[in-house]
Amino acid sequence: MADPRAAFDSLALVLRDCEPAAVAVSGGVDSMTLAHASARVLGAGVSMYHAVSPAVPPVATERVERHAKDGGWDLKVLSAGEFDDPRYLANPAERCFFCKHNLYAALGTQTESQLLSGTNLDDLGDWRPGLRAASEHDVRHPYVEAGIDKAGVRALASWLGLDDLAALPAAPCLSSRVETGLRIKAPTLEFIDVAETLVRESLKPATVRCRVRREGIVIELDNETYEGQARERTADLRDELAQLALRHGVTGDIEFAPYVRGSAFLRGN
Repeated sequence: MADPRAAFDSLALVLRDCEPAAVAVSGGVDSMTLAHASARVLGAGVSMYHAVSPAVPPVATERVERHAKDGGWDLKVLSAGEFDDPRYLANPAERCFFCKHNLYAALGTQTESQLLSGTNLDDLGDWRPGLRAASEHDVRHPYVEAGIDKAGVRALASWLGLDDLAALPAAPCLSSRVETGLRIKAPTLEFIDVAETLVRESLKPATVRCRVRREGIVIELDNETYEGQARERTADLRDELAQLALRHGVTGDIEFAPYVRGSAFLRGN
């Protein structure tokens, strides 16, 4: 849907049908924009919930709390408890199912309002076990019901004056960087976060992913940055990254490679 005003009107119809509502806010553009739109449409009829865990970068939590303050949201921060679930920690192909199952179960203990997610039309074409968990917990997806895709979400964010969100790069949870079948560990996720922050500040890439694999650590960069990086700076970064990995108990050689979406995910595992 190209016209953000029309998208907002369609979204508003869905949101009014969901009142009272509770939005699960991760810190990304989709859920954050949904939270802002819900607050404008429903006012006191909506609450926001943000789950914190080692898989959520601190900067995402800071972003949620800042926008909540600016937007006057009724925000509640909680632990979803997925790190107490051995099925999640085992990191199978359906890890996202266990993550979302724990999240929605935790939210269900906090509110009886209709749970809402930031899932958009484009997400329906991906392998998303979390959508099955959403279905089992009767979660609604207002963007999908209103016919809004990812580009529509970004256009809506700009129309709402949320330019920082409209330009926000995609940022899946930190656990998505760990190769399927490797155990999820909090120190590993902390390393991934600080490693990506270091590379982001040093090389200013459009995209960076720190992948922890069986054969080692791979820093993936968008093609322009990967092709244009200086060999001297890359060598320096390898040394710094190796020290960070050692401090967090992460082992393996460090290599740089072009970014490949979802490359740590092995569906057969």
